[in-house]
Amino acid sequence: MSVLVDSHCHLDFPSLQEDMDGVMARAAEAGIGTMVTICTRVERFPTILAIAESYDNVYCSVGLHPHDAEQEPDLSTEQLVDLAGHDKVVGIGETGLDFHYDQSPRDIQATLFRRHIAAARQTGLPLIVHSRAADAEMIEILQDEAAKGAFPGVLHCFSSGPELARAALALDFYISFSGILTFKNADEVRAVAAETPLDRLLVETDAPYLAPVPHRGKDNEPAFVANTAAKLAEMRGMTANEMADLTTANFFRLFAKAQGAS
Repeated sequence: MSVLVDSHCHLDFPSLQEDMDGVMARAAEAGIGTMVTICTRVERFPTILAIAESYDNVYCSVGLHPHDAEQEPDLSTEQLVDLAGHDKVVGIGETGLDFHYDQSPRDIQATLFRRHIAAARQTGLPLIVHSRAADAEMIEILQDEAAKGAFPGVLHCFSSGPELARAALALDFYISFSGILTFKNADEVRAVAAETPLDRLLVETDAPYLAPVPHRGKDNEPAFVANTAAKLAEMRGMTANEMADLTTANFFRLFAKAQGAS
């Protein structure tokens, strides 16, 4: 069986922490070789880092979710760069814009997003982007910042329109698909997945959210990335093993620091 990567999960969330031994055992049984547990609050970074340090095959990121931008408005690029120096930190984020819930003022979200972009540019680590109901604004910021200097990145848990996907791909971004790909009403997301170049595809769970079919209604966990990868393989006319090999190679190309730490 080929090895898969869950490129985006939240192992610090209570529903996963309550059964970490089981979560890790089921991930191994499902062929999940590597996981990235994502930071959403920099004040919680020590907890995130401790999880990554506890497992050889778990890495982490450092960043501030747009929902929480107002809670840490003074977070600086320099802080992010400094924390990203740890061996286990392989990405910057998650960060971005969420105008669906608007849990933080939009101007603060945008300011913090640009600081994360600067950190990604300085460190060379990939920017992990959250975007919801903000396609036009996201395109504008990404293009504006790219003009200042290139930076690697991924649109995580893609749920946006094709225009954002095309704009991101033009900037050499990757696109990561979650269990949404298996949802009945996700035709637009599937259309983007069908058009994304094979060398730009990633898979993730965003656990404990968005469990794929046939696990709908359950807490998501890294083992279930196999279901998303299988759906993507079916769509692209590949075997599950071929898709696993492809997305794993793509992951280590983008998250090259994880390859070096392995």
